[in-house]
Amino acid sequence: MTRHSSTQARRAALIGTNPRFRLYLDHRRRHREGLTPDQLPDGTHDEQDAADAIRQACGVESRRELDTNDDARQMLDRIVADYQAWERRQARGW
Repeated sequence: MTRHSSTQARRAALIGTNPRFRLYLDHRRRHREGLTPDQLPDGTHDEQDAADAIRQACGVESRRELDTNDDARQMLDRIVADYQAWERRQARGW
């Protein structure tokens, strides 16, 4: 089922411009690859990196596909939920 045209593509584009989301990507990559902050400093991921990460995780070549591909939209929902959970943990000092 398709939501309003370009809603999900816009959502993906907006989250990629969020500096906190890009910081989340830095933290997630450090954790996943066992890197230190010296090896991958905060601020490493830029907007293009965020767009690439979202497209790769969602299995699409263009964010526009998020508006018509339910599996990709569900993955975007998970990415956003994981990011929001990370933000809540950060607020608690974890």
